[in-house]
Amino acid sequence: MAHHRLVALLAFLTLTSATLRAPAQELKSIDPPAGGKIMYGQVAGQSTEAGAMGYILRNLHQNLGEKPQVGKLFDVKGTQSVAVFFSLSRHDQGAGKKPLQIGGLIIATKVSTDHVEAALVSDEASRFPKTLNPMMKTLFTVWHPIPSGAPTSAGGTSAPAAQLRQTTLPDNSASIGLPEGWQVAPRLSGGGTIIAFGPNGESAEMDTTFLAADPRNPSVQQTLQQLRNGRLQNTTYASAAYYQYGGDLSQAFVYMLQHMRHKNGLPEATYNFTSVTRMPADGQQTCVHMVGTGDMNDGKGPRELNAVYCETPPGRFGNWMSEAYTTMAPQAVASRERATLAAIMQSFNVNMQVVQHQANRIAAPAIDQIHAIGRASVEQARNAHQMEDIHNSSVYQHWDSNDKRSQEFANYQLGYSVISTTDNQYHGTFWNEDADAIVKSHPDKFEYVNAPDYWKGVDY
Repeated sequence: MAHHRLVALLAFLTLTSATLRAPAQELKSIDPPAGGKIMYGQVAGQSTEAGAMGYILRNLHQNLGEKPQVGKLFDVKGTQSVAVFFSLSRHDQGAGKKPLQIGGLIIATKVSTDHVEAALVSDEASRFPKTLNPMMKTLFTVWHPIPSGAPTSAGGTSAPAAQLRQTTLPDNSASIGLPEGWQVAPRLSGGGTIIAFGPNGESAEMDTTFLAADPRNPSVQQTLQQLRNGRLQNTTYASAAYYQYGGDLSQAFVYMLQHMRHKNGLPEATYNFTSVTRMPADGQQTCVHMVGTGDMNDGKGPRELNAVYCETPPGRFGNWMSEAYTTMAPQAVASRERATLAAIMQSFNVNMQVVQHQANRIAAPAIDQIHAIGRASVEQARNAHQMEDIHNSSVYQHWDSNDKRSQEFANYQLGYSVISTTDNQYHGTFWNEDADAIVKSHPDKFEYVNAPDYWKGVDY
């Protein structure tokens, strides 16, 4: 968007004395399970983004008793939408009660010359930074404002959402609401992830987690060089995903899915996006909402796809995490299933305490187990503000353990042994004969070291 357009919008929003000229259509409302408020829909009587935003801000002022404090307008990257953060104090809490501090975000999109859509997400100011991202994920499952002239996905008006019944995984790591006829895939679900299928070819894949390594990182480059030299075969490193962090999120999303399909012996899928919307950042994590189609090349044709994909920055050793929430439906039933699929996505809930407990017990290199470790480690690192130290997470410990075992096996083949001083102040790798002589001559000062106690950069 040109700079003068932003200036004009900002100037308009400061004119809160303007009167309401036309009644707005009732906006649809969602009350997310985790709290907060979501409202979205067409703002009737308005033909510009500024008009829609101004209408919403004036109504907030009138209904809550205080003029909202508006931040700087910004473009929503990859779309023709504009957005603004705001804050205000609610003065309708009753006599003697302190005003309630509110934080929120307004997004507006000009769909056609006389059609503007807007959305508002809000929560208590102390909770808003935490609930913003979940609310945005929920919003974009049901709200797909596409500007005039842009390609659209399958048309039609969605039927009301079907009644859901809450289903909890046997390991208690996650739960989801599903309509009659839907089933959770038990062999594909667990560790906080749920994959479920509907009776008409619909699917919901919630919190699918991916681990990748950024090939620009020096440590990752060393690993890749070892792989090129024929080392680390039959280890996690050999089948890992190597992909640059921070690029086009929709392309990263496709790469992660194709990599997963390849590892499971499935054909490459074909994805086409009609809308890719960059969502407001939540701390270090960045997310994108995608609408389009996906063809699994299984003979069943394209399916309407709705997905939210989020990335978390890499740690010092180049490992980075991402997660996806995706629903799909055959195009023949997509229009009537949209509301139900949105409700299913909104109902999804993860029990991170259970996932973290599971991660502590996981050691084998199976992908579903790495999957659970990855989610737990990312959540733990995010909560402790230790993302830059991800080598202490369960994911890195698992990879590091494989590297130690690989080195120990190499030492065995080459005739080496690792020994240390008994106070563990010195480590060294020697020929077996030399190591044996040192330990036998000074048993009170030297001892053998096994793989779990290897020092990185010294023993391996």
